[in-house]
Amino acid sequence: MKNDISRRGLWLVLLAVVVIWFGNLEYRKLIRPDEGRYAEIPREMVVSGDWTTPRLNELKYFEKPPLQYWATAVAYEVFGEHQWTSRIWTALTGFAGILLAWFAGARLFGREAGIYAALLLGSSMLYTMMAHINTLDMGVTFFITLGIFSLLLAQKEEHDAQQRNWMLLAWAALALSVLSKGLMGLVLPGAALFLYSIFNRDIRIWKRMHWIGGLLVFFLIATPWFVLVMRDNPEFFHFFFIHEHLERFTTKVHGRFQPWYYFVPILLLGMLPWTALMFDALLRSWRGSVQKAREFSAERFLLVWTVFIYVFFSISDSKLPSYLLPMFPPLALLMGKQLAEMNARRLFWLTVPVLVVVAVLLGVIPFAVKIAADTPLQHQMYGNYSVWLLVAAVLWLVGTVAALWSLRLDRKMAAVIVLAFSSLAASQLATSGYNTIAPERSSYILADAIRPLIKPGVPFYSVFCYEQTLPFYLKRTFTLVDFQDEMAFGIEMEPERWIPTADQLAKRWSIQKDAYAIVPTPLLHILQEQGMPMKEIYRDEQYVVVSKP
Repeated sequence: MKNDISRRGLWLVLLAVVVIWFGNLEYRKLIRPDEGRYAEIPREMVVSGDWTTPRLNELKYFEKPPLQYWATAVAYEVFGEHQWTSRIWTALTGFAGILLAWFAGARLFGREAGIYAALLLGSSMLYTMMAHINTLDMGVTFFITLGIFSLLLAQKEEHDAQQRNWMLLAWAALALSVLSKGLMGLVLPGAALFLYSIFNRDIRIWKRMHWIGGLLVFFLIATPWFVLVMRDNPEFFHFFFIHEHLERFTTKVHGRFQPWYYFVPILLLGMLPWTALMFDALLRSWRGSVQKAREFSAERFLLVWTVFIYVFFSISDSKLPSYLLPMFPPLALLMGKQLAEMNARRLFWLTVPVLVVVAVLLGVIPFAVKIAADTPLQHQMYGNYSVWLLVAAVLWLVGTVAALWSLRLDRKMAAVIVLAFSSLAASQLATSGYNTIAPERSSYILADAIRPLIKPGVPFYSVFCYEQTLPFYLKRTFTLVDFQDEMAFGIEMEPERWIPTADQLAKRWSIQKDAYAIVPTPLLHILQEQGMPMKEIYRDEQYVVVSKP
């Protein structure tokens, strides 16, 4: 059977992906902490008009560069402040990564390999889920990928002008990756290139980097903001470059320490339904690229990059699941190349394990939800979420069975499309279904309840806590009381913007005509012991909101 797809069929596939990919951005409520934080910082940029100094809750916040903040702020200015506009940059860069995998795969390894690479990337569980959660990792992944793919395409070009243009694009992409999440956007590609040149004994690639023009492009894009922010904030240099980069990697200062094997289950589950294919492709890529030593090999470079990213973050003292994202697009290219050369029978046996995984999920989901629930409200919310997960698993099961049947008929392309779409749809259902337990991870209910009661311009204190999603939903900031967390640096720089203790709050509260405060429900008694006159205007299991009577 013909394992190809027509141009018309390709456009239909792309249209379907667009609908599924972007269709649920507004549906889910923002969840803390990341989605609240990265929705709020650009909102405050729009309100203040200061696009140089990022602020969270009106406190200086220098943990990350501003590119995603700028993009989201522009979306707010054009389309308004919504859940979907807060997530649009993550979703767009994730989708652009799929198109990039198709383009680069087709140029490097052939049309069929490019199509497969895009399908595999756009249906891998970790990649698809992280493309719909508002964090900074998808944006930096896209620009790093654009940089290294442009480098590979430059090495493939024989014409000097085209090679130069691809390299200039690579340098520009790395500059944008630095503006997305810091020096990792430059350090990781540079280290991978160094390792590749050693393993492949190829130093000629360093002579084809177009250093003068490339560095000029890089610094023209990357440095203006750093110059401006350090001019306005001399303290920026030490916090950003030493604390946020060196100490993040070498110490446990951020409290994200995990054992070396932390990423093993994340990779195995995150690459589903293509996990078995991944191991097969890595092994075959290694064997196939050995013969190309001493010559530039895009396949060998992608292999070095993939292994390096995994090892680098495994030995780091700071670990989060999303840190593996930069290895997914290169992996997709390697897998797409091997899949294009693979017969349907081999892919059949590499797909069979997905049936086992889905069967286990169908059996485990109801029991896992019961174990996770501690309160009656959680039992109800998690029970509702289990329905979404079960529907997603059934859809995934049907898609897997259909894909295996197509492979038995030697229809490899059809099988990959069916399995990819069922996996993408299943991940979107699982992500959307998380909205059923949003009440314990989001403050939208609280915000809706108190919004009519809150007068503009009246002081609002956040005592012993900072609910990350509440500022976005209420469209206002708070004065922190006896709480610092990630805003400790901003408080140190501007101590007048916070209140250190509850007794100091009580003194200020007593002389103000109107005021509001939010406090964790179990800690309300501390304010009561201060003798503060209070009237409850909202209460749930997590928070109490009070006002002056």
